[in-house]
Amino acid sequence: MDVNQPKQEHLLALKVMRLTKPTLFTNILVTCEERDLPGNLFNQLMKDDPSTVKGAETLMLGEMLTLPQNFGNIFLGETFSSYISVHNDSNQVVKDILVKADLQTSSQRLNLSASSAAVAELKPDCCIDDVIHHEVKEIGTHILVCAVSYTTQTGEKMYFRKFFKFQVLKPLDVKTKFYNAETDEVFLEAQIQNITTSPMFMEKVSLEPSMMYNVAELNTVDTAGESESTFGSRTYLQPMDTRQYLYCLKPKQEFAEKAGVIKGVTVIGKLDIVWKTNLGERGRLQTSQLQRMAPGYGDVRLSLETIPDTVNLEEPFDITCKITNCSERTMDLVLEMCNTNSIHWCGVSGRQLGKLHPSSSLHLALTLLSSVQGLQSVSGLRLTDTFLKRTYEYDDIAQVCVVSSEVKQ
Repeated sequence: MDVNQPKQEHLLALKVMRLTKPTLFTNILVTCEERDLPGNLFNQLMKDDPSTVKGAETLMLGEMLTLPQNFGNIFLGETFSSYISVHNDSNQVVKDILVKADLQTSSQRLNLSASSAAVAELKPDCCIDDVIHHEVKEIGTHILVCAVSYTTQTGEKMYFRKFFKFQVLKPLDVKTKFYNAETDEVFLEAQIQNITTSPMFMEKVSLEPSMMYNVAELNTVDTAGESESTFGSRTYLQPMDTRQYLYCLKPKQEFAEKAGVIKGVTVIGKLDIVWKTNLGERGRLQTSQLQRMAPGYGDVRLSLETIPDTVNLEEPFDITCKITNCSERTMDLVLEMCNTNSIHWCGVSGRQLGKLHPSSSLHLALTLLSSVQGLQSVSGLRLTDTFLKRTYEYDDIAQVCVVSSEVKQ
């Protein structure tokens, strides 16, 4: 702490103390083998030590709590609490005492005083006490400025300040990855790392989606009809450990038709993280709005709505395609179906699909068969825009497993 002492002798004394929870005391383990010179002396001393757990003296576990001996670390998202006391050390009555506490950060100055009213008088050996709380929302240097003004019996106005500097550290390292599915779903992987020096109990890690999406958390499994966390019943995150959380976002019904034509950067939502440390101190962080770059589909997007997983060899099967006009002009499309070495299309190639307006879609039912067993790729679709004479090729649209009819039966 950096403290500016007043230059002249004041009638009042200001004391500031940070309020933190105590910590568990851990004894220092000192032991030896029985054949060594101390014999059983060290073991007996540990058994007689009142701070050790009976029956587990060698595990460095303690039963006692110790008060903090220093200012300690303050992490982003935690609540900073401080006790402020102004004591009258003189033998005369002091009047019009005003105590003000401000917190100076790199971007703003906050008033933390519980009351802005002045105390009429303070008798000798009496004090004015106040407790301030502030949820820390910025990283970096913070300065607690405590100012005291008062009036002596002779009418002289006095004023002094003290400064207490501390650093706010980053508790978590959050990294995100986006995966775009063909069905307009977006999968978000959030990697959260504990970069503090103590374990954390992860109380909640949730995703608050934007107005376009509904979210489904994929961090639980159903066991005997009950939902259980994939991280187990005790969700502790040890120092420097990393944990992955997965979420699936689906466009809402009113945005589902436009999801395929959205371009540029879109807002997904923000993560809300709540944790507890030591003896239940609570911390909370909310990330800024997470953004992802929408995948580019060109002027025309072709996606599969339905397709079977397994089909019989040389037997027709049906698929449903969705064609979306992602451009800003009306298209007149022609569909061509080109056979490959394994995939054969059933139907008329070169048929007119008609006009497709911007941001609109149409569904198309197609029939095909495979002449080769194994995992085969559906390919060979061509869309031609008759206005611009431009052809769009679609290969490797999806995969299907082809087996003989005997194997499937």
